[in-house]
Amino acid sequence: MRRWLVCAGAALLAASPAFAQDTCPAARLPILSLPKVRQALATNQEITIVAFGSSSTAGAHSSDIAHSYPAVLQAELAAALPNAHIAVLNRGIGGQDVQEMLPRIERDVLAIQPTLVIWQVGANGAMRKMPPEQFHELVSGGVRRLRTAGVDLILMDNQRAPAIMASPEHMRIARALADVAARFGAGLFGRGDLMDQWRTAGHPYERFISADGIHHNDLGYRCVGVALAAAIKATITQPLMATVPDVIANTTTAKR
Repeated sequence: MRRWLVCAGAALLAASPAFAQDTCPAARLPILSLPKVRQALATNQEITIVAFGSSSTAGAHSSDIAHSYPAVLQAELAAALPNAHIAVLNRGIGGQDVQEMLPRIERDVLAIQPTLVIWQVGANGAMRKMPPEQFHELVSGGVRRLRTAGVDLILMDNQRAPAIMASPEHMRIARALADVAARFGAGLFGRGDLMDQWRTAGHPYERFISADGIHHNDLGYRCVGVALAAAIKATITQPLMATVPDVIANTTTAKR
């Protein structure tokens, strides 16, 4: 059974002076598995988050790095958890997919000794028509290394962008990533599911995608960062229950 957490997104974001006008669509947010983050928060330890991925992490086609999703995530978590010391490090490199990322895991991720890794992967693989079976095998190897190191892990799938959806393999890539997350007990933050919910609520995909038909625009990055921050905050500050009813998380933000 898929579980969802109760997330009062409006309350989370009200504390942030950086956001006060624009509105991100409401969404249900998944329960994540973040025991290391919970422990660090409970013992007043620094929480280091590595955002690992490709151009969606680097912030391609945003106005600047401050509008990338990791920067938004940093700002939202700092506002939501003012007594915690949280650092979000951006380790995104445009054009890469799992083959190019695997050699970077030791240097760009584990050498930092992170509490949490958010691994965004699969968009370039889908556009390059990588066989989903190969993608599954390679991602599994990377996830196995990260889990062996004892870090919390969230896998992030692809945005609903025309160039990605044109790939005949894009949904199989998404299912492969979800299967890896389930097999290794990692969290899954589904941008595809998130954007599907936004479209159902009357906000078309293109509202969040830049003119290149691939990357997010500033609004897309912001709303992804806001939703991810809300999911992380709710997961680590609420007791986990056996089942949690579906709920709506209102995410009201303003443009920087």
